[in-house]
Amino acid sequence: MFLPDERLWPLFARRWRPTVTYWSAFFSFGLCIAFLGPTILDLRCQTQSTLQQITWVFFSQQFFLLLGSSAGGLFKRTLLSSLSALLSCTLIISLVFAVIPLCHHVVLLSVAMAFAGQAMGVIDTIANLQLVRLYQKDSAVFLQALHFFIGLGALVSPLVADPFLADGSCVLSANWTANSSSSPDLQHLRSSLSGHATALHNTSQYPLYTEGVVITKVSYAFWIMALINLPVPAAVLTLMYHERFLPCFDNSPRLLDKDSQCSTSAVRDGSQGHLSGCCCCNPAKLRDRPATFFILHALGGAILFLTDGIIGSYAGFVYTYAVSPPLLMGHKTAGCLDSIFWASITAGRLAFIYLSYRYTAPRLLTISLVGVILVQCLLLIFYTSSVLLFIGTCVLGLCISSVFPSMLAFTEDILEYKGCATTVLVTSASAGEMMLQLLVGSVIHSQGSYAFMLCGTIASFIGLCLFLLLIYVQRVHRSHYAGKHTGEQKKKKKKKAVRVFVV
Repeated sequence: MFLPDERLWPLFARRWRPTVTYWSAFFSFGLCIAFLGPTILDLRCQTQSTLQQITWVFFSQQFFLLLGSSAGGLFKRTLLSSLSALLSCTLIISLVFAVIPLCHHVVLLSVAMAFAGQAMGVIDTIANLQLVRLYQKDSAVFLQALHFFIGLGALVSPLVADPFLADGSCVLSANWTANSSSSPDLQHLRSSLSGHATALHNTSQYPLYTEGVVITKVSYAFWIMALINLPVPAAVLTLMYHERFLPCFDNSPRLLDKDSQCSTSAVRDGSQGHLSGCCCCNPAKLRDRPATFFILHALGGAILFLTDGIIGSYAGFVYTYAVSPPLLMGHKTAGCLDSIFWASITAGRLAFIYLSYRYTAPRLLTISLVGVILVQCLLLIFYTSSVLLFIGTCVLGLCISSVFPSMLAFTEDILEYKGCATTVLVTSASAGEMMLQLLVGSVIHSQGSYAFMLCGTIASFIGLCLFLLLIYVQRVHRSHYAGKHTGEQKKKKKKKAVRVFVV
């Protein structure tokens, strides 16, 4: 195990409460992000809408997740504001799960998903930001664990929903027959929509009625997920009680203040940053920053824009790619690919908890990005092999799983844990996940399924080139600050020499 270490174990032992709370919040994030794909057809029946209408809820969730990621940075000034926002957002997710069965119109459902997306975006930013501030140079290990919990939540959600999904048509019209909409057809549609439903061609052959008697039990799945999620806001409230942020403890000292005295660096950067944050968007403070400061933010954001976009587009379209020529896989076989991909991402993040303790973030990022390119090139060359597609899906998930947490830890380390990079990187990742899917979906629709792998390969090559540029800019940035620090020390020595000479 990696935790019984003379440095990491004492850190975790002192700060396990906030750490576990942030991990549980990310479990809530994963629970919410994965339920929509499997349940979308039952929600269509519940709202008695067309397939084109119901897929707007995907856009609503993704768009407001992007807005929430940007807005999450507004709550970073104090620990109290961060935990208050975290409490509100985790409660909102439980409320949305409970309210979804009552949304009998697609507009109401889209509004509910907008609230859920906003809450997810805020959780994404705050949990990453607070863990970085809490552990700083040791944050890579704990960030890998944080992102493991999003995968865990994403695996639990479909398992809860599966027993309550309709096997046949869930809207019985007046002219319904037994062959109107068979179970394999619905399974095919569910798998096609398991990503974020940006390609809806060739669905008119399935008779999906909008008028008639609704027979669906999916409401029970949402109520169960609401109950599963309730311990998360309870954990946040417990942390607020422990940190004496509740009204009855206003005059009592915060417990983190005691922990912050354990090291001088924690007083200067850790607890102070954890409690008060920094005004990184203050124009006065940004005026004296070198150009490399802004370039590092832009490069880190661009890399995560591409890699998270690859994850989103691969999860969204690998099924469509597998059932299309030349592979022409069976619907059930191809439907396993998305589950294998997410399971390998979750397993990869679990494995990288240990690897991030053993190796530096730049080395892990290099291996991961090169691995992503190699896998996608092999899938592009041997595009007729079904076996290689399964193996490649698994290896791709393992390779790409650690890019986000490793890039976040690396960029924050370069920029001395000011907290600015976290908001930029999280927002860029959310934007990439939404926009690259739209781009890939439109390219597949116009150019064919082969363009799916080609788009992913091009994006991964660009990502590696940007990372190499980031390494170069990082060296320039650090040499700039090293030279500046040396110049300040020489000035101080000269002043001291002048004073001695005068005396």
